[in-house]
Amino acid sequence: MFTGIIETTGIIKDIFSSGTNKIFWIASSLSNDLTVDQSIAHNGVCLTVEEVKNGLHRVTAIEETLLKTNLNNWGMTTIINMERCLQMNGRLDGHIVQGHVDAVATCITTITKNGSWEYTFQFDKKFSALIIEKGSISLNGISLTIFNVKENSFTVAIIPYTYKHTNMQYLKIGDEINVEFDMIGKYVNRKLSS
Repeated sequence: MFTGIIETTGIIKDIFSSGTNKIFWIASSLSNDLTVDQSIAHNGVCLTVEEVKNGLHRVTAIEETLLKTNLNNWGMTTIINMERCLQMNGRLDGHIVQGHVDAVATCITTITKNGSWEYTFQFDKKFSALIIEKGSISLNGISLTIFNVKENSFTVAIIPYTYKHTNMQYLKIGDEINVEFDMIGKYVNRKLSS
């Protein structure tokens, strides 16, 4: 379980394929402190640490993960957002994030404001019931509030701290981003539709 408050960014240093899986070696300021079997959110995707050495850690993404996320777009030097799991004795500063990505969305506009940034994303309209004005969403693992909600698009605003400390600063029109819809909203929607 995560909060969507990014601790640091990491950089992809090596990628291997193994059957239908992809193996990633990642360098970050957290890597040396991680332990094998630890769950870490990588761009909002919960992946298990399998090995740690020389300031790097290794994770594997299986086929299901590759199909539902933007991990297939990762290349050498891709910068990713990272968050360790929630400690139950701490504050929940973002919202409840599982690290289970529901879909990808595509960036369709970027606007630089005087002191903030706005990004609009287009998504598959089959998920429209999971998006509400001023609701919570996780984008590449970042807990954000959405507004300007349409049938298949929404906008988020990024404050300077988030811009500086996440990979949002590198996002361009056409880029795909991992989306995890609000968990409570998903359960409510499921109950109401059954």
